[in-house]
Formats: sequence, structure tokens, C-alpha cells
Amino acid sequence: MPDTSDLFASSEPSRRELLGAALAAPALGGGGGPLLHDEIDWERFLADADLVWKRMPQTWYEGPFLGNGFLGSGVYAQQGANAVRFNVQHSEVQDHRPEYGALFGLARLPVGHLTLEPVGAITGVDWRLDLWNAELTGAITTSSGSLEIRALIHNDRSVLAVEVLPSDGERGFRWTFHPEEAVSPRADPVFNRPPPPGYTANPAPSVTRHDDLELITQPLLSGGGHATAWQEVRRGARRTLYAAVAWSFPRDTAGDEAVRSVRSAARLPVEVLAADHRRWWHGYYRKSFLSLPDQRTQSFYWIQLYKVAAAARGDAPPMATTGPWLEPTPWPATWWNLNVQLEYWLIHGSNHLELDAVTRSLSKYRQNLVDQVTFPEDSAGIPRTTDMTLDNGSGLGNSGYPVGVPGQATPVPEVGNLTWALHNVWLSYRHTMDTRIVRDVLFPLLRRAINYYLHFLEPGSDGKLHLPATFSPEYGVNAPDTNYDLALIRWGCRTLVESARLLRVRDPLLPKWQDVLANLAGYPVDENGFMIGAGAPFAKSHRHYSHLLMIYPLYLVTWEQEDQRALIERSLKHWISFEGALQGYSFTGAASISAQMSRGDDAHFYLDELLRRFVQPNTMYKESGPVIETPLSAAQSVHDMICQSWDGVIRVLPAMPAAWPDVTVHNFLTQGAFLLSAARRGGRTDFVRLVSLAGAPCRVRTGIDGPFTVRSDGRKVPWRTLPGGDLELDLRRGEEVLIQARGDAVIRPVTPANQARWGLPA
Repeated sequence: MPDTSDLFASSEPSRRELLGAALAAPALGGGGGPLLHDEIDWERFLADADLVWKRMPQTWYEGPFLGNGFLGSGVYAQQGANAVRFNVQHSEVQDHRPEYGALFGLARLPVGHLTLEPVGAITGVDWRLDLWNAELTGAITTSSGSLEIRALIHNDRSVLAVEVLPSDGERGFRWTFHPEEAVSPRADPVFNRPPPPGYTANPAPSVTRHDDLELITQPLLSGGGHATAWQEVRRGARRTLYAAVAWSFPRDTAGDEAVRSVRSAARLPVEVLAADHRRWWHGYYRKSFLSLPDQRTQSFYWIQLYKVAAAARGDAPPMATTGPWLEPTPWPATWWNLNVQLEYWLIHGSNHLELDAVTRSLSKYRQNLVDQVTFPEDSAGIPRTTDMTLDNGSGLGNSGYPVGVPGQATPVPEVGNLTWALHNVWLSYRHTMDTRIVRDVLFPLLRRAINYYLHFLEPGSDGKLHLPATFSPEYGVNAPDTNYDLALIRWGCRTLVESARLLRVRDPLLPKWQDVLANLAGYPVDENGFMIGAGAPFAKSHRHYSHLLMIYPLYLVTWEQEDQRALIERSLKHWISFEGALQGYSFTGAASISAQMSRGDDAHFYLDELLRRFVQPNTMYKESGPVIETPLSAAQSVHDMICQSWDGVIRVLPAMPAAWPDVTVHNFLTQGAFLLSAARRGGRTDFVRLVSLAGAPCRVRTGIDGPFTVRSDGRKVPWRTLPGGDLELDLRRGEEVLIQARGDAVIRPVTPANQARWGLPA
């Protein structure tokens, strides 16, 4: 078939080019705009969300964590020693032996950890993770005195700095670096996943001293390697440790890079180093605002915003399952059949497109997506597991999960992951309305992803197009016409048709996409709702909602389609009723589906179940090892309760539980590139403010009951009420409008109904 998938191929667009509209969006803090103002004491507000520790954390799941998308450090007790452990890990550090697959030969590699070793026995800690400043502060008490600490990972310099002020009895404390074996964490026998034949660990590192600086260089069998440099600087009684990690491949330059980073940072006291670090974080937080009456949930939400900026940057690798905090894990790679998608959802509504590594990576490494599928001449796909370049290597089964082939059992025929990943790219477009995202990334790659499906769709005796057996993550059964793939095919073809119209492209495949939309087989359904696939009922506990993607997040089958309500309700109830294999993200999916159904109390219940049953003291999460997607996706579930903007309608506070009578949201970024602000007080919406960043069509469901006024600043904005009650407004780019029913148009935090702290507060 003809292929124009590279019709718009060009040099890789920069992040600013791809996300121009979002990056131009204003930050908060200047009064909120002409039509409303804010009364937010940011430092005081975020202090209420700080994590605190009154006892020593014993594991990564309990301790503070620092990061900047590249360098990451978790802080907790060093087991079997009188010491505090500061992990030193890096999101770019991986192996480069593709013959052993993504999970061994291309796996993330552990770097090492520093231990702070006091003179006396540790007797207690009093720590605070200061979200506003992205710093850990506090004290360690010992039998010989105390150590005041202040730690941060610098936003730009990618350096860990730990300032320590010891008491007289603790002046003799010391630091020690412990390099870790450069081997895939999956190789640990505890995980019972043996490495492929011939796989061995990399050589031992070498340690050298350069005056007062220690350099640990880790060579790799494949060439290149990584290096860690660290040194201490004394300024009066204060001693400050500076540490950095560098990676290089195939060149062997990591050592020099690590030394330069440490030497440069070490010239500056922490207070000076922290100035531009704080400026970045303060500007980051001010881009959006959300306040809830439930302090525990509100704090959890803001910790996720801290966490995602500590784990992700637009120019960093796509988040692996552990983010930058590599720990012992069977999952030392990037997973594309759910994890990446969930990890990045919250960046859209919270107005943080600067963290979008998915769009950049899919664009930069598109050739790997082409090279890893059958029919590379016109198709593309992404394996379930990849390294940071989206490569699965030669991994098969235990070593990695390549893109399968429909109708063939081996490798596992899981083929829809690229299409689902491109839905994240589509969300970045819809929240910025920057057509360059569509032109340069979404359209050419989605065209290839759908082309892969087109090679296998065949008409059946019913005249419909059917798909051979594929795999619905992660049910464990291959089936024809899986709902996972049918939903993605429908969404993909619809998006291609819309994209061709947007780009004014006369694509030769347009008739084929339209034919697929008209004739694709219906979703397999039985008395319990959506099945896994044809002949494969949903009949066992299953953590993944892959068979329900048409409901969420694709919104192809919605609660607003009244004839689909019984099916949606039946499917959700049946899926979530099987307890055995449910995990945390099962409950975030159930919460978001409930929010689509406008059932705020149900969504709130599922969120509470997640927090009660799965989320760890520091808001991290585990499934056989550390994984970070679930708490981040829970923040998106909160977003889905606060605002939904699918299908061209902005739904304001659509799923409010009775427990949240008061809510404030400010500069929430919606599809269509609008900044939404709203306040709910006493169970009623007082006002809605919208700012148009792109001049897109604006339709809003305010949720305001009773009379209201519509005001604008400058030109009188035309508006009308549609038959169903939605408002349609003619907002030009840069214009704002205030829809007000009562009260004052002020953005202020709501009063929490309870007090709660994450960490180990007691």
C-alpha cells in the first residue's frame, strides 16, 4: 500500500516548538488576571503538604526522595549499619548489550549509594521534605550529639548537595560511597527471573582520588560507562557534600563530566546553589493551583506534583517503572503497556507540559519504532519493554517483550502500545492546540501504527473487519478482536481522519481509515459487559483495564451516550468485583471511570481505597518492586473529578463527592488550551473563569445552578446557552471570561476538614 508516513519528516522539533502554546501559558502569583485575584500564601500552603519524619525510615517506600528527572536519591536507614543511606541513581545509566534484551542487556543499572556515618549511635530523626523549596531539612540525633542536615538535588546542575552542621560530639562523622554491581536488577535470584545464557555482570568499578575528590568509574563491556564523583567542602563548622553522576556511550567521557559537575557546584555554598533551584520550583508550582477540604488527599496531590517534577523532565528519558530512583526490582526498564501512559497524564491538567518526555522521545527515536516491527516499510510499533531509546533489543520472554504479530502466539502478540502512547501525544496537542505536534509527531507515527493493524484486518462472514488473535495487557489470554486493540484502532483511525483534515492533507489512506471506522467489528460483549476479546470473557481477577480503554481514557463509549450506560456500569462493576489480582491502578481506573459517570462519591471511594490499601508512607507504591505510575495516575483521577474536557466540552467540577463541598481550582489546563479557574463553596459553584490560549472553540458546562453573569475584560465576548444548558463562547486567543453566580471572584485555599501528614509523622 502507498506510504506517506514520512510526509512531514523533518529534523526533530524542539520541546519549545512542540509545546509552544503550553510553555507560553502564564504562571500564577500576579493576581490571577483582570477578572479575579488570588490570595495564596504559597509557602504556607505547601508547608501543610510537607512530608515529615519523626522516626527513621527503613526503606525507599518510607523515606524522603529528591530528584530532577535525571539524578535521583532516596534517603533511609542503611540496613545493618549505624548510617543513613543516600541513594545515588541516574535515569540515563543503562547497559548497552541489546543481544540480551531490554530487561538485561539494555536494563537500567544501579550506580551506588552514599552513607552518612555518625560518631554515635543514631537515636532519632526529625526531618521535613520541604515541597516549596524541594529540599530535605532536619536533624539526626545520636548518642554523641546531633547532625543538622539540608539536602537537595539541584534542578539544573544535576548535583546532590548535602550540607551537614555537626554538634561538637559529631565532628568526626564521615561519608562513604558504595558502588553497586553493574548488573540488571532483574538478575537477582530473589525475583526468579534467570538471565539469558551468556549474560554476565559488567567489570568492577575503579576508584581514584583527585585531591579532595573521589571518582568512581564504571566501565561497561559494550563500551562507555558511567561515573560518580563526590567531594566534601568545609566552610567553618559546616561540611557540604557534592555528588554527581555522568553517563556516556559509546565514548568514555563520563568521568571527566562528573568531575566537572562536582567541581563547578562545589565552589558555591548550598544557600547560593539553592537560589536558582528554588526559583525553578517556585515557578513550577505557581502554574496551577488546587485546594480540597480533605487535607490527606490534598497533600497527596501536591506530593505527586513534586514527585513528577523530581522524576520527569522534557529532555530526560521517559520515566522507567522506578523513575530515577532505581532500587532492587524485576522491572528495570520502561514499560509501555500502561506505565508510561499513566505516569504522564497529570502533566496536562496541571499545566506542566514542560515535563513531556513522551512526545520528544517518540519523535527522536522513531526509527527504532520502525525497525522493531514486521512491515517496517510502512509500519511502526513500540515493544512492551524498552530502554531510554525505545529499543527492546533482542529480548524475548523473560529478557524483553517485543512487538508481536497478530495471529502468532510467539512473541506475545501485544501490538497496541504505540497507538496508546500516541494518545498521550494527542493529549499534549489538545491541551496546547499546537498543530506542530500533530504534523511532526502524531500524524506520521500514528499513520504507521495503524498501518500495522491494517496488514492483519480481514473481512469476516458478517462483512465486518476482524483482527486475528492478539494480547490484551495483561490478561494472559490471546483472543481475536480484543477490545484493547479494537478501541485503539477506532481511536487511531478517527484521529487520523481528524488530523488529515486539520493539516489539509489529501492522504491516500483516508478512504481506508473511513472504511475501517464504518466496518470494524463491534466490541465483544456478554452479559457481564465488555469481554477481553471474541470468545474470551472477562472471567478472573485482573488488575489492568485494557479491555475498557474505549470507556477510559479514550472516551469512545461514554456515560453521555445514554444507550451505553448500562453496559458501562455492568462492565465496571464486573471488573472491579474480582478482588484477588487488583492492584493500585485498578482503583485509579475505577475512580476515573466513575468520574466520567458523574459519580463523585464512587470516585472518592476508589481513591480512598487506593490510599488506604496500596500507597506507602511517602506516597510511593510497589508491585514486586518499586513502581511509580499508580500514585501519579491517582492525581489524574483527582483531575477527572475536577474537570473533564473530552469531546470539545469543558465540564467543570463534574464529579464532586459530598465530602468535598468546597473546592478551588486555578489555571487548570483543559483540552482546547483553556486555563480554567473555579470555586465551589458550600456545595455550589460560585464562578468559572476561562482564559483562551489558542482561540479554539469554547463550550463549557459550568455546573452553576441559577442565574449568572458573564463578564470579559475588554471586548464583549459573545455567548449563548445551548439547548442542554452548556455555554458556547466566542473567545479569541488571549481573552478571558468570568461566569459568576455568587460570591467574590477570589482564588483562595479552602479550609481543610482534617489534618494529615505523609511520611512517618509519629
